[in-house]
Amino acid sequence: MKRMRHRILVFTDLDGTLLDFLTYSFEPARPVLIRLRESGIPVIICTSKTRAEVEGIREALGNTDPFVIENGAAVFIPRGYFSIEIPAARRDPGYVIIELGTPYSRILSIFSRIKDALPGRLRGFSDLSVEEVARLTGLSDEEAARAKKREYDEPFLLDDPAANLEAVKKIAGSAGLSITRGRFFHLTGDNDKGRAVNLLKDIYARTLGNAPRTIGLGDSPNDLPLLENVDLPVLVQKPGGRYEPSIRLDNLILAPGEGPVGWSLAVRELVDRLSG
Repeated sequence: MKRMRHRILVFTDLDGTLLDFLTYSFEPARPVLIRLRESGIPVIICTSKTRAEVEGIREALGNTDPFVIENGAAVFIPRGYFSIEIPAARRDPGYVIIELGTPYSRILSIFSRIKDALPGRLRGFSDLSVEEVARLTGLSDEEAARAKKREYDEPFLLDDPAANLEAVKKIAGSAGLSITRGRFFHLTGDNDKGRAVNLLKDIYARTLGNAPRTIGLGDSPNDLPLLENVDLPVLVQKPGGRYEPSIRLDNLILAPGEGPVGWSLAVRELVDRLSG
């Protein structure tokens, strides 16, 4: 693990937060990211994106810290990052992996049941071609192919959510699954970003000998569990300058800008406050 001079962790969503909602650029945040890296402050990605997507983004960011995929379904820790043993984890050549989510095969089985109950009302990523995902998201075909490499949750489109969402939630709940929302609706297991955040907080605390201070940033309903479980929760503006109305916390900090612009302003101010 990198030397942590300030014992601060930054947990961050990607789309609409560290990455621009439309362009997926992080350029406005680059100077702050460089400062965090030079200061030994981990930036822990916590996203609904897939492992394949996050690995490409981490390479572009120069990020070498743990990350969380598919709405808290799995935590990926680079091999050798922590000196302590990580229980209940599996290993592959690059990572120690802690799985908190439901296998994708089970997710798709229940998604099929929901589609049968509401014919023609839902379309998931498994139903869409790479080209359709690219058109819906603004991703390149290569990036869209990575987005389709799901392991634990199914993003989906829902016709007339006001009329159909409760029925979807009822069927999902009866199978022990849940619905959350970011850019898309997601059918997911008994996992969320907050549970993954707490797991990583505990591992860092055991490694360091005491609990680090935590900053968390997000913009959408699926980020609420993340924001509820950090010391300093930051809500980033959506396009047009609005904030997600469903996220309400007594200690919530409103970033003074959209996407990576608001992200960088908020992180710079909070790191100065915590390390000063």
